[in-house]
Amino acid sequence: MHSPEEASLRRQLAACYRIFDLLGWTELIYNHISVRIPGTPDHFLINPFGLHYSEVTASNLVRIDLEGRIVGEARHPVNPAGFVLHAALHRGLPGAHCVMHTHTTAGSAVACSAAGLSRDNFYAAQLHERVAYHDFEGITVRPEEGPRVVAAIGDKPAVILRNHGLLSWGPNLPFAFAVLWTLQRACEIQLATAALGPAIPIPEAVQRRCSADSLQFDPRLGGGADVYAALERLVARRDPSYRD
Repeated sequence: MHSPEEASLRRQLAACYRIFDLLGWTELIYNHISVRIPGTPDHFLINPFGLHYSEVTASNLVRIDLEGRIVGEARHPVNPAGFVLHAALHRGLPGAHCVMHTHTTAGSAVACSAAGLSRDNFYAAQLHERVAYHDFEGITVRPEEGPRVVAAIGDKPAVILRNHGLLSWGPNLPFAFAVLWTLQRACEIQLATAALGPAIPIPEAVQRRCSADSLQFDPRLGGGADVYAALERLVARRDPSYRD
């Protein structure tokens, strides 16, 4: 039996996998959303390897440790190599209770761009001084890369893994989602704008103001909890099986 806190977290995380599926952020059976279990700093929940995000449920999420080893019983295996990147953040960043990673087309395209994220749209402006970059070192399966990733990230919750994809982290799942959604939207608009010609630049002073005024990142206002709750209600109406 799971504690009430873990049971609630399992439902919330399972809903997140379904939300990613709804938004088209899936990559076959790959990539992960991981979250620390309350009261057990070295135990995490992650998706079972081999299942599509649309198949993830509260009960088939797998409990693992920082080495990616299964804790307790599980009906499905996990991908320990795929957890290496997440483990580095969970281990090295005290506030990284949730870590999300995607390979969306827009996110990966911006990650491959030499210029990186342009600061010329509504969403990018809200990420002023919130974005970190980490240079590509190959498939992220080597533990020795972990300290370099953590050093590159510092305290910035939105991460562009160059030549790779996007990542976010935070104190809880809704906050990490709000950061990733904002970064993803910024990338999508950047790609669309590029097709039309040069973009109108946003002065840095305005970017700073936008970043300071971005309410979804304010923990006093829920830190994205309201947005996340709305999306969870949406997936519950479509298919409540994630709660099983």
